[in-house]
Amino acid sequence: MKALIFDKSKTAWEESKGFELVDIPKPVLNKGDEDKIILKVRFAGVCGTDKGIWHRMAFKDAILNSIDHEATQIYELHANDANKKTYRVIGHEFFGEVIEKGSNVKDIEIGDMVSCESHVVCNKCFQCLNGQKEVCTNEKILGISVDGGFAEYAKVPAQVAWKTDVSKIRPEIAAMQEPFGNAVHAASKVDLKGKTVAIFGLGPIAQFLVLIAQGLGAKTIIGVEPNEKAAEMGKKMGIDHMIRIKNEELGIKNGPAHKHNQVVFNEIMQLTQGLGVDVAFEMAGFNDSVNNAISSVRRGGDVILFGLKTGDFMLEDYNKLIMKGVTLHCVAGRQIWQTWEITKKLLENTENKIQEKLWSVLLNEGEGTILNIADYSKENFEEMMTKNPKFLIKF
Repeated sequence: MKALIFDKSKTAWEESKGFELVDIPKPVLNKGDEDKIILKVRFAGVCGTDKGIWHRMAFKDAILNSIDHEATQIYELHANDANKKTYRVIGHEFFGEVIEKGSNVKDIEIGDMVSCESHVVCNKCFQCLNGQKEVCTNEKILGISVDGGFAEYAKVPAQVAWKTDVSKIRPEIAAMQEPFGNAVHAASKVDLKGKTVAIFGLGPIAQFLVLIAQGLGAKTIIGVEPNEKAAEMGKKMGIDHMIRIKNEELGIKNGPAHKHNQVVFNEIMQLTQGLGVDVAFEMAGFNDSVNNAISSVRRGGDVILFGLKTGDFMLEDYNKLIMKGVTLHCVAGRQIWQTWEITKKLLENTENKIQEKLWSVLLNEGEGTILNIADYSKENFEEMMTKNPKFLIKF
């Protein structure tokens, strides 16, 4: 089968870029796979995580260490295959048809169409046993620490499969339920009904968030984004007020780089009559963006932290943060399966126009946003990453 992989035997991590399109064996259900299923993948979504792996800026240790661990397991189970597995199939957002299932799988049938939760949890640790599977101590992640879905076929644990009705959710949108669920989880941290919210950074997850905040009853949505294309897309999604940070304004901080942007702060104060927003969503992951969110939220308000960056961050005026009574919420993944239930309701509801906007605005009705795997090359894949906040691979 055709698959997009990183192969550690072919090139060093630091000296390479991109994914290799190769023919590898189709997955089969072996002894020990009684709780797994095999999917014929139809669509897979490309996200920021995949871009980070493409440029070798993310998940190096998780990928390399898991490949080595997998090779050891193969050696112990099947000595003839020792050390042959040196690659990782990338991709954690995908949708397909169940074509095989293990003997222990009861709730999934051959022919079911499913999307996948990317976090493979242990169901045994303290978090899993206490309703917090999204922060499982022993989780594995599809496409990173186990093989993912950038392939014609994928073998996954049945526990991650989410059945989807394609008469209500079109396959292209179904392939994005996993990242859409990130935004649902973020939006579910507080009640948004009647609230004024600000969204800092308008990447793909934040574009989902705009639609979800509307669907959950937010009164006013303010977007903060320097990129013109992302800002325009945000307006089409339904943002009420857009604050564009111009290049010459990025440095207006009157101090170190972590300091909040006074221009952004002033505009939000003006839009909220000096009160500040009820809820601030930090979706970009930059230190100054975090402080923008904290400075712009009202007393007693909520800040939702979703954007990711490695390393230490600095908070401005810690005393003021405490005395304002601000609540910080950290969001990881999706709540299993509460987030997926909300996702299903939002996407299947035709009145909110969410699915319609995802298809027409984010995916441009498939024009230039769907790459057939037969047409893959590193050059056109990288071009699509550059041009589109979100695109799909068709298998």
